[in-house]
Amino acid sequence: MRWWDIEPVLELEKDLFPEDAWSRGMFWSDLAHARGPGATRRYVVAETAGDTGGARIVGYGGLAAAGDVGDVQTIAVSREHWGTGLGAMILTELLRAATAFECAEVMLECRVDNIRAQKLYERFGFEAIGFRRGYYQPGNVDALVMRLNDPSTSVQGTEING
Repeated sequence: MRWWDIEPVLELEKDLFPEDAWSRGMFWSDLAHARGPGATRRYVVAETAGDTGGARIVGYGGLAAAGDVGDVQTIAVSREHWGTGLGAMILTELLRAATAFECAEVMLECRVDNIRAQKLYERFGFEAIGFRRGYYQPGNVDALVMRLNDPSTSVQGTEING
């Protein structure tokens, strides 16, 4: 993800997470830490050819690393791409980044009512370890906290093309 991707990412963000969408500033802040030798973030976008021939962002994800712990900050896939494996591709890229950052474990929060995402994370080996009450605001929705030990084992032998 680069700065010029923020506006289309925000459109998708607001569509998928209308109550608790990230702000422009949140994306700018994280992208400021995604480049250079001291980078601690990795953000990716997934694009498809648009109706007019231009590329259109249909998914994105981000990971932050601190010490030996990675944290999946966000993953989103446009509704028309649900069930296509795109979320798994994005998560794979984030886990590869966690491995490159030498993270021993990866954490994430997931809305308790987002069963589709929970099943994706479980397929990669994430385990539920707790809850954060009222984490998603302003809707006051609880978050399920999940952890993956040794992210490198979840991405061994996987290959993403294109």
